[in-house]
Amino acid sequence: MTDHLARIDNLRVRRPAFEIHGISFTVPRGSVVGLVGPNGAGKTTTIRSLLGLVLPDSGTVEIVGRPAGSPEALSRTGIVLDHPTAAPEWRVNSLGRRLAPFYPGWDQHRFDELLDRLSVPPGQRVGELSRGQGVKLSLATALAPAPELLILDEPSSGLDPASRREIGAIIREFMLDPQRAVLFSTHITTDLTDLADELVVLVGGRIAHRGALPEAVEEFAMVRGSGAAPTGPVLGLQRSGEQWFALIRMADSAAFGPEAVIDAASIDDIIIHLAADHEEVPA
Repeated sequence: MTDHLARIDNLRVRRPAFEIHGISFTVPRGSVVGLVGPNGAGKTTTIRSLLGLVLPDSGTVEIVGRPAGSPEALSRTGIVLDHPTAAPEWRVNSLGRRLAPFYPGWDQHRFDELLDRLSVPPGQRVGELSRGQGVKLSLATALAPAPELLILDEPSSGLDPASRREIGAIIREFMLDPQRAVLFSTHITTDLTDLADELVVLVGGRIAHRGALPEAVEEFAMVRGSGAAPTGPVLGLQRSGEQWFALIRMADSAAFGPEAVIDAASIDDIIIHLAADHEEVPA
């Protein structure tokens, strides 16, 4: 048994207008890894590579020690997208018999239980579901086969706070088993605060930061001031009139004089300013 459920090693994906530049990270058992970054950073391409939907130009992509996209890897992985992947004309209560042959561990009782808990109408056609109901259906479908790895790609975008809280509660229940793991891609970074152990920040197809979530918040800070631009090491300097503000590493805070104000950095601050810093430097 491997100590990680997903492994990406030196992944490169080249497209005419985009490239993943040799990224590497793992999703250890017992962890929730948050994959974050601005639009176009490469999050979905990375996830599609894990699912075998995008073939890498080079590098290694594995799930449960098996090649990405292989039947065994997929049978042990639950996938939640921001829309249901079932045919729109199928009825919700027909999905069990349609999907069970592909998943040895399919649990129809668990599926029905989740549909009831998440208020997904079983007699309705998939194409008639609201956006929120579609995401909840995807979650029920992903969890019914009792996967080891759960991959969520922007599941809570556009959902109301109550639905997002409900999905978070189910993820926490899933993680009560220390042999499981979650890879969670999202723009709503507040969803990660109570869930994620690790943070991977993608910017421009590169990993701009990787590490434990609490350590990321401790490593960075925001600095602000007025007048001339600071001479200290800053990331993603921005201006608003005479005011300037930027991201810094706490280790560099002594480089700024008493006129500068240093505040705590949020995950959003880290993503925004790492992305702005990337845009200032040619790839």
